[in-house]
Amino acid sequence: MIYHLAPLDDWLRDPGRPYTAASLLTDGFLHCSPDEATVLAVANLFFRDTPDPLMALLIEERLVEPMVKWEAATGGPPPGVADGVLFPHVYGRLNRTAVVGLERLQRGQDGRWSALLPWS
Repeated sequence: MIYHLAPLDDWLRDPGRPYTAASLLTDGFLHCSPDEATVLAVANLFFRDTPDPLMALLIEERLVEPMVKWEAATGGPPPGVADGVLFPHVYGRLNRTAVVGLERLQRGQDGRWSALLPWS
């Protein structure tokens, strides 16, 4: 399982088409994370000011149609993530059939993203 962070509105936009994010245009791939702890670290670094709801797409890697490459983070991993952690990058628009679940990020009392909760 790999994880991709997206505001809920972005995920719901164009439900009949493959999912994409701005990073596909700017970086050439969709950024993903290898586990829940890394998702939270990435969310707190890059999405701290994103309004709720922020979602984690749960992606079954073997179902992803575009190429997935596991690569080091440019400039090093976010705070709280060990050096050497590789990040899955999806090189193309994500087929929605690879998304097998959706979880909502929850903030702690300090305002930082602190947990992933099932989306109902």
